[in-house]
Amino acid sequence: MFASFFPRPKLFFLSAIVWTAIAMALWYSFASDLVGSSEQLPIGIAMFLSGRELWFDLYFALFVAIFAGAWMVFSPHPWAPWSIIGSALILFTSYFQVELSVAINGWRGPFYNLIQSALTKPGSVTLEQLYGGVATFAGIATVGVVVSVLTSFFVSHYIFRWRTAMNSYYVANWPRLRNIEGASQRVQEDTMRFATTMESLGVNLIRAVLTLVAFLPILVTLSGNITELPLVGSIPYSLVFAAVIWSVFGTGLLALIGIRLPGIEFFNQRVEAAYRKELVLGEDDPARADPPTLNVLFGNVRTNYFRLYLNFMYFNVGRYVYLQTDVIFPYILLAPTLVAGKITLGLMQQILSAFAEVRSSFQYLINAWSTIVELISIYKRLRGFEAKIHDEPLPSIEMRTEGTA
Repeated sequence: MFASFFPRPKLFFLSAIVWTAIAMALWYSFASDLVGSSEQLPIGIAMFLSGRELWFDLYFALFVAIFAGAWMVFSPHPWAPWSIIGSALILFTSYFQVELSVAINGWRGPFYNLIQSALTKPGSVTLEQLYGGVATFAGIATVGVVVSVLTSFFVSHYIFRWRTAMNSYYVANWPRLRNIEGASQRVQEDTMRFATTMESLGVNLIRAVLTLVAFLPILVTLSGNITELPLVGSIPYSLVFAAVIWSVFGTGLLALIGIRLPGIEFFNQRVEAAYRKELVLGEDDPARADPPTLNVLFGNVRTNYFRLYLNFMYFNVGRYVYLQTDVIFPYILLAPTLVAGKITLGLMQQILSAFAEVRSSFQYLINAWSTIVELISIYKRLRGFEAKIHDEPLPSIEMRTEGTA
């Protein structure tokens, strides 16, 4: 799964983490102050052309070039340009999209204050000022659309290259793998699904971390405008405290409810593969795919799907109740401050936006749990493949015959 695409995966990912930590330590200790340390970032797309932002882009490219060059010399790999430089480019676009969110959050304050002034003091705001605020947002949104489209195009190719690497690796070992249950499905379908879900989850995790890095300082600053929280009163960094507690509660709750889903999904793929294989064999052999056999195999499919539906039902009950409560949660927190009239409309919009970004980052597992379930199932299936290649014992789940936990 990884060795086919990344050079020496365990050492590679460990070195990537260490190198990232070094780069971040140097950036926050002194490098970030070398250019534009005291400048006030402009509102709008001019933010991305400021000296500090351009310096970070160059700093990022320099560290990526050093890391990629070192690995290409130390452990040459045919897919290194895609796996190393391609991954770095996806990481950078994730950072850039977080910066777009920061730019929009900075735009909200002045724009909504402008609206509040227009509503409370007729004639105090001109049409040109209002349209100017809209044009500023349009500029940021246009950059976001272009970056999103180009990123999606590149990611599609990145995923297919990863699938190609896995496909070539498994096809080269096909004589040893062909007798594994659902071998054709694992090569043809699971490789693509693994690359797709792994990329999606990885990018979302990185984006969640970058969002925390970008928005936590903003939320800490905005917390100074909150007079008190319901029930607990006035506490330091109140919004940060509330976001962490609420998100940890939801993550723990839904992880507990959905703990059985990965195993059930694994067996779902197994019974589907067995049913599909019998149908394929029946196309060429009249003795195969007789109605009694197909009824038994489809009965296994039905039983496992019903078990999956049942488990997803109570998982979704907890998930949707939590997410619907999550919509009104920030308004509950801001209620005492709003009643006291201590913040403006623009400041409230900035608080809601920053709080939502931080909260959603802490809720990574909640938002991605269904995808994580699917990834674990695919990983277990491909892990059985690799155990066969390396003459290792098959994972215990491969030896089980039904989907109970």
